[in-house]
Amino acid sequence: MTTPANGTHQDNGHILHNLMMFGETLRKIGLDVGSGNMLDLVRALEYTPISHKQDFQQAARSILVHRKQDIALFNEAFQVFWRRPATGQTTRDLRSLGEQRRYRNPQVAPPRGGDDGNGAATEGDDDDAGDRVDLTRTYSAREVLRQKDFSDFNGLEIAEAKRMMSDLSWDLGNRRTRRTAPGDGSWIDLRRTLRQNLKYGGELLELARRERKLKPRPLILICDVSGSMERYTRLLLHFIHSVAKGQRQVEAFLFATQLTRITRYLNYRSIDQAVTEVSRAVPDWAGGTRIGQALKTFNFQWLRRVRGSGAVVLVISDGWDRGEPELLSQEISRLQRSCHRLIWLNPLLGSADYQPLTRGIQAALPYIDDFLPVNNLNSLDALAQHLSNLNPRRSLGPRYRPPLPDEPAPEASATERKEIDPALGPTFRHPMWGRNP
Repeated sequence: MTTPANGTHQDNGHILHNLMMFGETLRKIGLDVGSGNMLDLVRALEYTPISHKQDFQQAARSILVHRKQDIALFNEAFQVFWRRPATGQTTRDLRSLGEQRRYRNPQVAPPRGGDDGNGAATEGDDDDAGDRVDLTRTYSAREVLRQKDFSDFNGLEIAEAKRMMSDLSWDLGNRRTRRTAPGDGSWIDLRRTLRQNLKYGGELLELARRERKLKPRPLILICDVSGSMERYTRLLLHFIHSVAKGQRQVEAFLFATQLTRITRYLNYRSIDQAVTEVSRAVPDWAGGTRIGQALKTFNFQWLRRVRGSGAVVLVISDGWDRGEPELLSQEISRLQRSCHRLIWLNPLLGSADYQPLTRGIQAALPYIDDFLPVNNLNSLDALAQHLSNLNPRRSLGPRYRPPLPDEPAPEASATERKEIDPALGPTFRHPMWGRNP
C-alpha cells in the first residue's frame, strides 16, 4: 500500500497472496513445492518482473520444478492459474471469491433454465451465480475422463486420475489355510474337549471343534514396461501403487527382457517418489519384450517365496513378445496351475477393432482364466468389481503339452550314402535338443 499526497490509500494488488495460492495449487496436484521455494520465487521478482509473463514462467519453473516429469504438469497449471481475467474482474475479485469460499459452502444445483433466446441471462441471475456448481457439467466431465484412454491423458488429467484411482476399493476375499482355529468346523479339538469336561468329572458331554483359518488372499502383479507399453506404463504404476496401499499382501514385478521385483518401492507414501525410484531400479525400462523368459524367472525364483499358493496373479501386457511362443505357453500354464486365478490385463483390448493376433497373446490365451482390458478408469472399476466377486472354485483348462518332435528320416543304404552329400543329408536331433530342462 502507498499513500499519495492527498492522504488516500492506493491498492497495489495482491501479488504475494496470489503467489502463495499458486504454490498451494502446485502442491495439491503433486509437485514438491516448499515454503523456501516460494520465498526464492518472491526474491526472484526483483530481477524478473511479473508483467513479463514468459520470463516469469521460466523463472518460476526453474525454482519450483525439481523433476523432469513435472514440467508439463507445471506448464498447464501455470497457464490455468495465471490466465487473463475475464471482463469486469480484477485480481481483487480473486481474493474476494476466496473469502466467499471460506465462509460459504457452494450450492450444487442443475444448470439454469437457459436464456431468452438472444443470449441474455434470465431474471434469476444475480451476484451469487459464482457460488453455484453446475452438477450436470461436472458429472459429464468426470464421465468423459473415466472413458478416456490412458494414452491420451495430459498432465492435469493424470493428477485427477490418480485421485480417482485412490478411491477404488480392492477386496480379493479370503482363502482357507491348513491351520485350524476354535470354531464350528468338523474337526474335534481333543485338548479343549478334555479341559471343558473336567467339570463333569471327565465325562465327554461337550465336544469342542475347530475350523480352518481364513487369511486375506495375496495379490501378485506382473507388469510389462517394454517400449510398446510406454504410453500406459506411468499410469499403470500409479494403479499398482494404489492397489498396494489398500492390500497387505501384494507383490509387484516389472519386466521387459528380464524380471525385476519392485515390492519394496511400493512402501513409499508419495506415489511420485515411488514411480521415480522404480524407473531407476529397472535396468531394461522401455526395452524389448521376453514374456516367456520373465515368467520362467518368476516361476523358478519367486513363486514360492512370495506366497504364490492361493494368490491372484495379474499379468499386465499388450502381448507383443520377441521370445519363443512355446516357452511362453509352458510357463504361463505352470503359473496358472500354481495360483488361484490368472488374469491377463491388456490395454489394447479396450479398442473396438482389437484382435488377438500377436503370437504372444495366441500362445497365452488357452491358459488364462480372465482376459480383460485395462485402458481407462472404467476398466479399473470393472476390474475391482470382478476381483471382489471371484468364484472360490474354478475349472482348469488343458495342461500344456509340448509339440511332438518330427520323425527322423529313414536311414539311407550304403550305396545311396556315397552319392548323397553329407552336408545335405538328414541329421539326428534329440527330442530335448535346444530345450531348457
